[in-house]
Amino acid sequence: MPLPTGDTIGILTDNLRLRRSVLPIPVESAIRWTKGLNLPRGGKRVLYTGLMYQLIPYIEDLVEAQTKLGDSWLAGLTGVGRRMNRLINVAAFLAHPSKQEQEAYDRIPRNVALLLQRAGVEFGSLYEDDLYSGALAYDLGADEALRAHAQKVYAALKKHGVQEVVTIDPHTTNMLRSVYPALIEDYDIRVRNYLEVLAEAEMLPHHRLEGDVAIHDSCVFARYEGVVAQPRLLLEGAGLTLCEPHHAGTMTWCCGGPVESLYPQKAAQQAERRVEELHAVADRGVTMCPLCYVNLQKAAQDRMRFDDISDYLLQAYEG
Repeated sequence: MPLPTGDTIGILTDNLRLRRSVLPIPVESAIRWTKGLNLPRGGKRVLYTGLMYQLIPYIEDLVEAQTKLGDSWLAGLTGVGRRMNRLINVAAFLAHPSKQEQEAYDRIPRNVALLLQRAGVEFGSLYEDDLYSGALAYDLGADEALRAHAQKVYAALKKHGVQEVVTIDPHTTNMLRSVYPALIEDYDIRVRNYLEVLAEAEMLPHHRLEGDVAIHDSCVFARYEGVVAQPRLLLEGAGLTLCEPHHAGTMTWCCGGPVESLYPQKAAQQAERRVEELHAVADRGVTMCPLCYVNLQKAAQDRMRFDDISDYLLQAYEG
């Protein structure tokens, strides 16, 4: 059974307020993807990860721990856990992903950086100031904590002289492009997702890929940010044949990911339904969101393979 919802939301909100993320992770884990890229610190344009991909291994460990706690007598002590968490980061004792698990997700922001360099885009990184966007707090309605956190993110961007942000995932894109302007007076940061940037660059592939892939649209991209044509343009340009499931584009089905931290069983059931629909049209699937990637991958097991869109694009467009 899930842990008590109120206390779980409280812990996540307290973390955002006190530690600048709903799930604080070590700085070295947050910036490991930058190693060897020699990206300048800050500047007018930066690649902003929002830590979404880097957080996934920690989230998975925490969800597993939540499930075990929810099935034990310890579930009744979440109120005590919240009070303890205000003094010390309890998640640090529950989430210990392996180096291999972390590297599996570090590769995706690294993929994106290499693709942008291939497209001739100049950009820097904020390194330790590349903060979580607050997306989960927004979904949970923690408005006061989110407003304060958005100001911290905006201050970090301004400190580094940022005028334009290139984002990686749909949730960070939505937060910085559509939510923050309503929270911050005179917000003046231009926000584009890397798929939009690459589609505008009109790159020619170095290697033509082959085969069919089922495309899974992110709900946030398709319904709120208008990112539907760009991933298709890039994948087809790479040589792949796109197979559209029955629910696609703005009518896409959710992967179940947004509720995983509160209702892991419900998330798993929704992911299972989506995998069945995608598998009906192809044996390989492509995602463009870290939550979609991990939830569909887990639900699919050995039935079909899922890859992040950046994996395909790097194969085709990197020299």
